[in-house]
Amino acid sequence: MTTYAGREPGQQASPLLPSRGLLWAEMAIVLGLSLGRSGIYSMVRILEDATAPGGLSAQTATMNSSIAPDRPWFDLTYQLLGIVFAVVPVALAGYLLVRSGTRLRDVWFDGAGWGDLPRGAVVAAAVGSVGLGFYLLSHSLGLSVTVAASGLDNEHWWTVPVLVLAALENAVLEEFVVLGYVLVRLRQLGFSDTKAIVLASLLRGSYHLYQGVGGFVGNFFMGLLFGWLYRRWGRVTPLVVTHTLLDVGAFVGYAALAGNVGWLPT
Repeated sequence: MTTYAGREPGQQASPLLPSRGLLWAEMAIVLGLSLGRSGIYSMVRILEDATAPGGLSAQTATMNSSIAPDRPWFDLTYQLLGIVFAVVPVALAGYLLVRSGTRLRDVWFDGAGWGDLPRGAVVAAAVGSVGLGFYLLSHSLGLSVTVAASGLDNEHWWTVPVLVLAALENAVLEEFVVLGYVLVRLRQLGFSDTKAIVLASLLRGSYHLYQGVGGFVGNFFMGLLFGWLYRRWGRVTPLVVTHTLLDVGAFVGYAALAGNVGWLPT
């Protein structure tokens, strides 16, 4: 079975690997600049929404919001800048892994190839259908907010390309950091595969709490699946494909269907 680094990290320690205390501090810094920060904001957001009039289901979480709605070229510029800077923590995570003696080829790209495209697409089809059904159910039960997956004006020529790039940004940030960094570091800290995957899945669920309880639960279980697949395949790339396709379907699909179908909450 493939391991996270082509060998068990933590069992064959690199002389460059920092102490346990420094590894914990390093993870706190990386997550504080990226997904951990989002998790804290999401916890505050769900408390705000749950205590607002009407409860969770009466609230709306808008993704991919317009920043300069009356000035489309500036809006486009801000969107692209946001996408570029959002993935900088991936570069930081990769740099820190390399500095500590971990080869990125082993933990990110081991065996990667064109076959990851259909493999990721199959997983996306399965997860996407289940995820949509779970969202609709949890929203009907009052456990999720209304998720407006696109707040951009559909009249702009660049709306769909930006939504696709935003989907890719989310996939790269989340999968390389959660799977390719946090899981690797947890294993190097001595956690078993199961414990590391559960902890990483809790992290994944935490920064989706802004979507409500349903968003947390759904993404937690998706994290368990992604963690197991990463453990099995030994690379991040097919799951980046999966995540990208899921978010493209959500973002572009919402932009196309919102207000035109009765079953989609808006």
